[in-house]
Amino acid sequence: MRSPTEFRKGKPGFYPDQAVYAEFAAAEFGLTFRDLDGGSGLIFSIASRDRLLHFGAGRCSWYPQNNATASTLASDKFFASRILRDAGVPALGGEYFFLHDRHRAHRPAGHERSDAIACFKALGGSAFVKPLTGARGDFAQAVHGEAALVRYLDAVMQYYDAVLIQPIVDGTEYRVFLLDDDALYCARKRPPFISGDGVRTFRELLTAHNDALRARGLSPASLPDHDPTLDTVPANGERREIPGRMNLSAGGTMVLADGPSEQAIVLARQAARAIGLRVAAIDMFVDIGGQPDSMQVIEVNSNPAIRLLEVSDRGDLILKIWHHTFSTMGLL
Repeated sequence: MRSPTEFRKGKPGFYPDQAVYAEFAAAEFGLTFRDLDGGSGLIFSIASRDRLLHFGAGRCSWYPQNNATASTLASDKFFASRILRDAGVPALGGEYFFLHDRHRAHRPAGHERSDAIACFKALGGSAFVKPLTGARGDFAQAVHGEAALVRYLDAVMQYYDAVLIQPIVDGTEYRVFLLDDDALYCARKRPPFISGDGVRTFRELLTAHNDALRARGLSPASLPDHDPTLDTVPANGERREIPGRMNLSAGGTMVLADGPSEQAIVLARQAARAIGLRVAAIDMFVDIGGQPDSMQVIEVNSNPAIRLLEVSDRGDLILKIWHHTFSTMGLL
Protein backbone atom coordinates (compact mmCIF):
# COMPACT_ATOMS: atom_id res chain seq x y z
CA MET A 1 0.00 0.00 0.00
CA ARG A 2 1.30 3.44 -0.94
CA SER A 3 1.00 6.22 1.64
CA PRO A 4 -1.14 9.38 1.47
CA THR A 5 2.06 11.41 1.78
CA GLU A 6 3.18 10.14 -1.61
CA PHE A 7 0.04 11.60 -3.19
CA ARG A 8 0.68 14.93 -1.46
CA LYS A 9 4.15 15.30 -3.02
CA GLY A 10 4.37 17.96 -5.70
CA LYS A 11 1.05 19.53 -4.79
CA PRO A 12 0.80 23.13 -3.56
CA GLY A 13 0.58 23.74 0.17
CA PHE A 14 -3.07 24.81 -0.07
CA TYR A 15 -4.13 21.54 -1.72
CA PRO A 16 -6.99 20.10 0.38
CA ASP A 17 -6.50 16.97 2.47
CA GLN A 18 -9.83 15.66 1.22
CA ALA A 19 -8.61 15.58 -2.38
CA VAL A 20 -5.28 13.99 -1.38
CA TYR A 21 -7.02 11.17 0.46
CA ALA A 22 -9.60 10.68 -2.30
CA GLU A 23 -6.84 10.26 -4.90
CA PHE A 24 -4.96 7.89 -2.56
CA ALA A 25 -8.07 5.75 -1.98
CA ALA A 26 -9.14 5.79 -5.62
CA ALA A 27 -5.74 4.43 -6.66
CA GLU A 28 -5.92 1.71 -3.99
CA PHE A 29 -9.43 0.59 -5.03
CA GLY A 30 -8.94 0.78 -8.80
CA LEU A 31 -11.09 3.90 -9.34
CA THR A 32 -10.31 7.00 -11.41
CA PHE A 33 -9.63 10.36 -9.77
CA ARG A 34 -9.90 13.62 -11.77
CA ASP A 35 -9.24 17.13 -10.49
CA LEU A 36 -11.81 19.41 -12.15
CA ASP A 37 -10.46 22.84 -11.22
CA GLY A 38 -7.02 23.12 -12.73
CA GLY A 39 -5.21 21.55 -9.82
CA SER A 40 -6.95 23.32 -6.90
CA GLY A 41 -8.37 20.06 -5.51
CA LEU A 42 -11.56 21.88 -4.52
CA ILE A 43 -13.76 19.86 -6.86
CA PHE A 44 -13.00 16.42 -8.25
CA SER A 45 -14.65 13.31 -9.57
CA ILE A 46 -14.27 9.64 -8.76
CA ALA A 47 -15.33 7.11 -11.38
CA SER A 48 -15.76 3.36 -11.61
CA ARG A 49 -16.48 1.55 -14.87
CA ASP A 50 -20.16 2.48 -14.86
CA ARG A 51 -20.60 5.27 -12.32
CA LEU A 52 -19.18 8.75 -11.73
CA LEU A 53 -19.64 10.99 -8.70
CA HIS A 54 -18.47 14.50 -7.91
CA PHE A 55 -16.92 15.48 -4.60
CA GLY A 56 -15.84 18.78 -3.08
CA ALA A 57 -13.30 19.94 -0.56
CA GLY A 58 -13.18 23.30 1.18
CA ARG A 59 -16.65 24.50 2.16
CA CYS A 60 -18.45 21.39 1.08
CA SER A 61 -19.93 18.28 2.69
CA TRP A 62 -17.04 15.81 2.53
CA TYR A 63 -19.02 12.67 3.30
CA PRO A 64 -21.94 12.15 0.90
CA GLN A 65 -23.25 9.21 2.95
CA ASN A 66 -24.37 11.86 5.48
CA ASN A 67 -27.64 13.34 4.28
CA ALA A 68 -27.84 17.09 3.81
CA THR A 69 -30.33 17.70 6.62
CA ALA A 70 -28.26 15.86 9.23
CA SER A 71 -25.04 17.58 8.12
CA THR A 72 -26.65 21.02 8.24
CA LEU A 73 -28.15 20.45 11.69
CA ALA A 74 -24.79 19.26 13.02
CA SER A 75 -23.09 22.40 11.71
CA ASP A 76 -25.30 24.57 13.94
CA LYS A 77 -23.95 24.02 17.44
CA PHE A 78 -27.15 25.15 19.16
CA PHE A 79 -29.47 23.03 17.01
CA ALA A 80 -27.23 20.01 17.51
CA SER A 81 -27.14 20.41 21.29
CA ARG A 82 -30.92 20.77 21.45
CA ILE A 83 -31.39 17.58 19.43
CA LEU A 84 -28.93 15.72 21.66
CA ARG A 85 -30.59 16.85 24.86
CA ASP A 86 -34.02 15.99 23.50
CA ALA A 87 -32.68 12.48 22.84
CA GLY A 88 -31.38 12.21 26.40
CA VAL A 89 -27.72 12.67 25.42
CA PRO A 90 -25.78 14.88 27.87
CA ALA A 91 -24.46 17.88 25.94
CA LEU A 92 -22.94 21.22 26.93
CA GLY A 93 -25.76 23.24 25.41
CA GLY A 94 -25.47 27.00 25.65
CA GLU A 95 -27.36 30.00 24.30
CA TYR A 96 -27.04 31.69 20.91
CA PHE A 97 -26.91 35.40 20.15
CA PHE A 98 -26.88 37.36 16.91
CA LEU A 99 -24.31 40.08 16.33
CA HIS A 100 -26.10 42.02 13.57
CA ASP A 101 -29.56 43.54 13.23
CA ARG A 102 -30.07 41.99 9.79
CA HIS A 103 -33.05 39.64 9.68
CA ARG A 104 -34.08 40.66 13.19
CA ALA A 105 -37.74 40.50 12.15
CA HIS A 106 -37.32 36.78 11.44
CA ARG A 107 -36.20 35.70 14.94
CA PRO A 108 -37.64 35.70 18.44
CA ALA A 109 -36.62 38.14 21.14
CA GLY A 110 -33.88 37.26 23.62
CA HIS A 111 -31.06 36.53 21.19
CA GLU A 112 -29.52 39.92 20.51
CA ARG A 113 -26.11 41.25 21.48
CA SER A 114 -27.50 42.95 24.61
CA ASP A 115 -28.93 39.59 25.68
CA ALA A 116 -25.48 38.05 25.27
CA ILE A 117 -24.12 40.45 27.87
CA ALA A 118 -26.87 39.47 30.30
CA CYS A 119 -26.25 35.75 29.73
CA PHE A 120 -22.52 36.27 30.29
CA LYS A 121 -23.17 38.04 33.59
CA ALA A 122 -25.48 35.20 34.68
CA LEU A 123 -22.56 32.81 34.16
CA GLY A 124 -20.45 34.83 36.56
CA GLY A 125 -18.57 36.90 34.01
CA SER A 126 -16.64 33.96 32.50
CA ALA A 127 -17.72 31.71 29.64
CA PHE A 128 -16.54 29.75 26.64
CA VAL A 129 -17.65 31.52 23.48
CA LYS A 130 -17.48 30.45 19.84
CA PRO A 131 -19.17 31.19 16.51
CA LEU A 132 -22.47 29.37 16.16
CA THR A 133 -21.47 27.80 12.84
CA GLY A 134 -17.69 28.10 13.07
CA ALA A 135 -15.08 25.45 12.39
CA ARG A 136 -11.39 24.68 12.96
CA GLY A 137 -11.51 26.37 16.37
CA ASP A 138 -11.82 29.83 14.87
CA PHE A 139 -12.67 32.35 17.63
CA ALA A 140 -13.38 29.53 20.10
CA GLN A 141 -12.03 30.67 23.46
CA ALA A 142 -12.69 31.30 27.12
CA VAL A 143 -13.58 34.92 27.85
CA HIS A 144 -13.23 36.53 31.28
CA GLY A 145 -14.80 39.88 32.14
CA GLU A 146 -17.44 42.00 30.40
CA ALA A 147 -14.89 44.29 28.73
CA ALA A 148 -13.15 41.27 27.21
CA LEU A 149 -16.50 39.95 25.95
CA VAL A 150 -17.28 43.28 24.24
CA ARG A 151 -13.89 43.22 22.50
CA TYR A 152 -14.46 39.60 21.52
CA LEU A 153 -17.90 40.27 20.01
CA ASP A 154 -16.54 43.30 18.11
CA ALA A 155 -13.88 41.07 16.54
CA VAL A 156 -16.14 38.11 15.77
CA MET A 157 -18.89 40.16 14.14
CA GLN A 158 -16.53 40.98 11.26
CA TYR A 159 -16.67 37.33 10.19
CA TYR A 160 -19.72 35.65 11.76
CA ASP A 161 -23.38 36.42 12.37
CA ALA A 162 -23.90 34.69 15.71
CA VAL A 163 -22.10 33.17 18.69
CA LEU A 164 -22.79 30.44 21.22
CA ILE A 165 -22.09 31.14 24.89
CA GLN A 166 -21.44 28.12 27.11
CA PRO A 167 -20.27 27.56 30.68
CA ILE A 168 -16.58 26.75 31.10
CA VAL A 169 -16.11 23.05 31.81
CA ASP A 170 -13.05 21.38 33.30
CA GLY A 171 -12.59 17.92 31.81
CA THR A 172 -10.43 15.74 29.57
CA GLU A 173 -11.30 16.06 25.89
CA TYR A 174 -11.57 13.14 23.48
CA ARG A 175 -12.72 12.62 19.92
CA VAL A 176 -14.51 9.43 18.84
CA PHE A 177 -14.68 8.87 15.07
CA LEU A 178 -17.63 6.74 13.94
CA LEU A 179 -18.52 4.93 10.74
CA ASP A 180 -22.13 3.98 11.37
CA ASP A 181 -21.84 2.28 14.78
CA ASP A 182 -18.18 1.32 14.37
CA ALA A 183 -15.82 3.39 16.53
CA LEU A 184 -12.99 3.53 14.00
CA TYR A 185 -10.58 5.40 16.29
CA CYS A 186 -10.37 7.59 19.37
CA ALA A 187 -8.03 10.48 20.01
CA ARG A 188 -6.99 12.41 23.10
CA LYS A 189 -7.01 16.17 22.50
CA ARG A 190 -4.58 18.61 24.11
CA PRO A 191 -4.23 22.40 23.82
CA PRO A 192 -1.68 24.21 21.65
CA PHE A 193 1.62 25.27 23.17
CA ILE A 194 4.48 27.63 22.48
CA SER A 195 8.02 26.35 22.87
CA GLY A 196 10.95 28.44 24.04
CA ASP A 197 14.07 29.02 21.94
CA GLY A 198 16.18 30.66 24.66
CA VAL A 199 16.06 34.00 22.84
CA ARG A 200 12.49 35.30 22.47
CA THR A 201 10.04 36.08 25.27
CA PHE A 202 6.79 34.17 25.66
CA ARG A 203 5.01 37.26 24.31
CA GLU A 204 7.16 37.27 21.16
CA LEU A 205 6.65 33.53 20.71
CA LEU A 206 2.89 33.98 21.08
CA THR A 207 2.97 36.75 18.47
CA ALA A 208 4.69 34.39 16.01
CA HIS A 209 2.18 31.65 16.83
CA ASN A 210 -0.69 34.05 16.17
CA ASP A 211 0.81 35.30 12.91
CA ALA A 212 0.81 31.69 11.68
CA LEU A 213 -2.84 31.28 12.70
CA ARG A 214 -3.86 34.47 10.89
CA ALA A 215 -2.07 33.27 7.75
CA ARG A 216 -4.35 30.21 7.82
CA GLY A 217 -7.45 32.36 8.24
CA LEU A 218 -7.90 31.68 11.97
CA SER A 219 -8.33 33.99 14.93
CA PRO A 220 -5.33 34.55 17.21
CA ALA A 221 -4.91 32.78 20.54
CA SER A 222 -4.90 34.82 23.70
CA LEU A 223 -3.27 34.79 27.11
CA PRO A 224 -3.92 37.39 29.84
CA ASP A 225 -2.12 40.49 28.56
CA HIS A 226 -1.22 41.66 32.07
CA ASP A 227 0.58 38.41 32.91
CA PRO A 228 4.20 39.46 33.72
CA THR A 229 5.53 35.99 32.84
CA LEU A 230 4.81 36.75 29.16
CA ASP A 231 7.84 39.02 29.14
CA THR A 232 10.23 36.35 30.42
CA VAL A 233 12.51 34.37 28.13
CA PRO A 234 11.84 30.63 28.45
CA ALA A 235 14.66 28.15 28.17
CA ASN A 236 15.15 26.35 24.88
CA GLY A 237 12.45 23.68 24.64
CA GLU A 238 10.43 24.95 27.61
CA ARG A 239 6.72 24.70 26.81
CA ARG A 240 3.70 26.76 27.80
CA GLU A 241 0.18 25.62 26.97
CA ILE A 242 -2.36 27.98 25.44
CA PRO A 243 -5.66 26.96 27.06
CA GLY A 244 -8.97 26.85 25.23
CA ARG A 245 -9.43 25.36 21.77
CA MET A 246 -7.66 22.11 20.97
CA ASN A 247 -8.23 21.84 17.21
CA LEU A 248 -5.27 20.59 15.16
CA SER A 249 -5.78 23.48 12.73
CA ALA A 250 -5.39 25.93 15.64
CA GLY A 251 -2.15 24.35 16.84
CA GLY A 252 -3.64 21.81 19.24
CA THR A 253 -2.49 18.24 19.37
CA MET A 254 -4.37 14.97 19.05
CA VAL A 255 -2.93 11.53 19.57
CA LEU A 256 -4.57 8.23 18.80
CA ALA A 257 -5.60 6.61 22.07
CA ASP A 258 -7.80 3.95 23.53
CA GLY A 259 -11.33 5.11 24.22
CA PRO A 260 -11.69 6.56 27.72
CA SER A 261 -14.41 4.01 28.53
CA GLU A 262 -17.09 1.87 26.92
CA GLN A 263 -19.60 4.36 28.30
CA ALA A 264 -17.94 7.11 26.25
CA ILE A 265 -18.18 5.04 23.06
CA VAL A 266 -21.87 4.36 23.76
CA LEU A 267 -22.41 8.10 24.30
CA ALA A 268 -20.74 8.87 20.96
CA ARG A 269 -22.97 6.38 19.16
CA GLN A 270 -26.07 7.86 20.76
CA ALA A 271 -25.03 11.35 19.65
CA ALA A 272 -24.43 10.34 16.02
CA ARG A 273 -27.74 8.47 15.88
CA ALA A 274 -29.63 11.40 17.37
CA ILE A 275 -28.41 13.73 14.61
CA GLY A 276 -28.73 11.03 11.94
CA LEU A 277 -25.09 10.86 10.79
CA ARG A 278 -23.34 7.84 9.29
CA VAL A 279 -19.90 9.47 9.52
CA ALA A 280 -19.28 11.62 12.58
CA ALA A 281 -16.60 12.72 14.99
CA ILE A 282 -17.95 13.26 18.47
CA ASP A 283 -15.96 15.61 20.70
CA MET A 284 -16.64 15.13 24.39
CA PHE A 285 -15.43 15.96 27.85
CA VAL A 286 -14.90 13.06 30.24
CA ASP A 287 -13.89 13.08 33.92
CA ILE A 288 -15.63 16.42 34.30
CA GLY A 289 -14.66 18.01 37.59
CA GLY A 290 -12.62 14.93 38.42
CA GLN A 291 -15.71 12.68 38.38
CA PRO A 292 -14.90 9.52 36.36
CA ASP A 293 -18.51 8.92 35.22
CA SER A 294 -19.25 12.54 34.32
CA MET A 295 -19.17 13.25 30.58
CA GLN A 296 -20.84 15.57 28.09
CA VAL A 297 -20.78 15.96 24.32
CA ILE A 298 -19.11 19.18 23.19
CA GLU A 299 -19.83 19.00 19.45
CA VAL A 300 -20.94 16.60 16.76
CA ASN A 301 -18.84 17.00 13.61
CA SER A 302 -20.36 15.93 10.29
CA ASN A 303 -17.29 17.00 8.30
CA PRO A 304 -14.40 15.78 10.48
CA ALA A 305 -10.86 16.26 9.22
CA ILE A 306 -8.62 13.19 9.29
CA ARG A 307 -5.10 14.65 8.93
CA LEU A 308 -4.31 12.98 12.27
CA LEU A 309 -4.42 9.61 10.51
CA GLU A 310 -1.86 10.67 7.93
CA VAL A 311 0.59 12.05 10.52
CA SER A 312 0.05 8.91 12.60
CA ASP A 313 0.90 6.70 9.58
CA ARG A 314 -2.56 5.13 9.60
CA GLY A 315 -3.32 5.15 5.91
CA ASP A 316 -5.23 1.92 6.51
CA LEU A 317 -7.86 3.84 8.49
CA ILE A 318 -8.10 6.50 5.77
CA LEU A 319 -8.83 3.69 3.32
CA LYS A 320 -11.55 2.29 5.61
CA ILE A 321 -13.26 5.67 5.66
CA TRP A 322 -13.11 6.05 1.88
CA HIS A 323 -14.15 2.43 1.31
CA HIS A 324 -17.26 3.19 3.37
CA THR A 325 -17.88 6.30 1.21
CA PHE A 326 -17.28 4.59 -2.14
CA SER A 327 -19.34 1.54 -1.19
CA THR A 328 -22.26 3.57 0.12
CA MET A 329 -22.32 5.68 -3.04
CA GLY A 330 -22.19 2.66 -5.36
CA LEU A 331 -18.66 3.07 -6.69
CA LEU A 332 -17.51 -0.26 -5.27
